[in-house]
Amino acid sequence: MKIYGFKGGVHPPEKKELSKDVPITKIPLPERLLILTIQHTGAPTTPLVKAKDHVFKGQKIGDAQAFVTAPIHAPTSGTVKRIALFPHPNGRNVLGIEIEPDGKEEIFPDIPRDLSWQNLSPDEIKKRIREAGIVGLGGAAFPTHVKISPPPEKKIDTVILNGAECEPYLTIDYRLMLEKPQLIIEGLRILMYALGVKKGIIGIENNKKDAAEVLRKYIDRDIEIAILPTKYPQGSEKHLIKAILDREVPSGGLPLDVGVVVNNVGTAVAIAEHFKTGLPLISRGVTVTGENINSPKNLEVLIGTPVSKLIEAAGGFREKPGKIIFGGPMMGIAIYDMDTPVIKGTSGVVVFSEKETKYYEPVECVRCGRCIDVCPMGLMPTILAKYVRRGKLIEAEELGILDCVECGSCNYICPSRRPLLQWIRVGKTDILAKKRK
Repeated sequence: MKIYGFKGGVHPPEKKELSKDVPITKIPLPERLLILTIQHTGAPTTPLVKAKDHVFKGQKIGDAQAFVTAPIHAPTSGTVKRIALFPHPNGRNVLGIEIEPDGKEEIFPDIPRDLSWQNLSPDEIKKRIREAGIVGLGGAAFPTHVKISPPPEKKIDTVILNGAECEPYLTIDYRLMLEKPQLIIEGLRILMYALGVKKGIIGIENNKKDAAEVLRKYIDRDIEIAILPTKYPQGSEKHLIKAILDREVPSGGLPLDVGVVVNNVGTAVAIAEHFKTGLPLISRGVTVTGENINSPKNLEVLIGTPVSKLIEAAGGFREKPGKIIFGGPMMGIAIYDMDTPVIKGTSGVVVFSEKETKYYEPVECVRCGRCIDVCPMGLMPTILAKYVRRGKLIEAEELGILDCVECGSCNYICPSRRPLLQWIRVGKTDILAKKRK
């Protein structure tokens, strides 16, 4: 199929060779699990259990009444030790449920078995996906049932699965495409059925052609594979749509405004596994990698596993760490506490040594225009950052600051080491807070 591409973007070192050939493995059951009540985009959940309660594997332990939310579940059977504040990857302490596993792996008796999706209506499928707590596993963690419930006036004709995995270092999606291709295709078909569409496309960067060949063995005429140029941020929803379909999501709009729903390949696996086993989303794949990790791995871990256990499973640090990032180095967030648990949006843990994390003092803008050249949204990052610093939020909004996808390409390319993205994030947060008021 014809590929259209998009303007801008960068080519950071891929660093995928560290873990791309390592099959997905499971780690031992940790001594404790910290299930945070903020796991996704939208309203946080409220605990449904209390200290000393016994919980079963797959039992719902938190939920909210809001539409944009997703319940949380016990990843294994055990005892609720306490409900308290724990470190979140976003840097704050948030309410969480600490579970001490009993090692019995007793499944919640009310878990539905053999959910044959072909016998369910689209609305029943959406309800099951919601109750399973499934969210986007590419990083944004947007509740999947919301994505596949567009307003009646928004006519969806295509579902795109994101297999680009354009973030440097991360390889968990690549391994899923190699190891679980049938589940990916099954999940895509469930999404297509729930949305009533006849066209599915899987977008894969051309540095993963072997994964594309594996998937091609299981597709039919209604599903296509789109091989995309390797360029960051190829995996952004808006840029996938532009590259594959040559449709441009309008300013302030969403993919559904151009008839498309985009999901991650990991999300498709989670959906297929739910209808196969009845279990909700209680584990996910995580790449643990970096030159400062002794044995980079692709791991399947329970939600709530402290990051220290992932580091331990990957052989530990080679030397004193300078920075540990949840996600990839372009869009990820540095954490400060080794007790920080895996949440539904944790796609990777990347570790850098102290010598790899030197701090460079920003200098004045040299007006080179590189940030403008690489911005995939056609924005002017240096001007937006200047407006935010000076409190000119109205001017920043008029220049399209809310369209920023926060890919970090401007930071990466800036020769003056200016924190452009950080200022833009501050501006977006302030503008959106004022709009809510």
